[in-house]
Amino acid sequence: MFVLAVNGSPRKKWNTATLLEHALKGAASKGAQTELVHLYDLQYTGCTSCFACKKIGGKSYGRCAVKDGLTPLLARAAEADALILGSPVYFRAESGAMRSFMERLMFPYLTYTPGYQCIAPRKIPTAFLYSMNVPAEHMVAAGVDRAIEASRQYLERVFGSCETLASTDTLQFTDYSKYLSTAWDPVAKAKRRKEVFPQDCARAFAIGERLAQQAGE
Repeated sequence: MFVLAVNGSPRKKWNTATLLEHALKGAASKGAQTELVHLYDLQYTGCTSCFACKKIGGKSYGRCAVKDGLTPLLARAAEADALILGSPVYFRAESGAMRSFMERLMFPYLTYTPGYQCIAPRKIPTAFLYSMNVPAEHMVAAGVDRAIEASRQYLERVFGSCETLASTDTLQFTDYSKYLSTAWDPVAKAKRRKEVFPQDCARAFAIGERLAQQAGE
């Protein structure tokens, strides 16, 4: 059983990556082999609208034809028994790196047929873990919850199931005095990092456990 996690944050040791690491620990506790890939280590583009993945009888039908740094990761994703994506929220949605990955991951499987029927070779459980600086109430007011739900629905349509986790009001800096960020209370941020973020990590661990269990059934 193989569980793949993809980090859409440029940071490898901060909020999003930490959530993904805990999710993979949860999967590993159920016997899964795991791998974490950092998108910002790769050189790639989003979808180039070549439509090779839609060409009837084409050699790339149903899969992305672009050859770049993302190609090996897409092959690994096709082999995975469960997939976990993670991204910070930038401008009310996933990071640009994650959005480009999502285009390349899912568009080849969606056909231009009534209902946009999916041709993914098999169904696997997925999850999407989000981290964001804003508190939960602002997430709803700004419509971030709707963006998260839209991505969840795409993953569910393509792969069969998807659950999400939103870690809100996260710590951005270790030293807030170095940055213009007077909208935030650094003491409250540090307190939440100490008291609440571990709970989010525990939730991520449980998600990893569930995905591994589902993949093994």
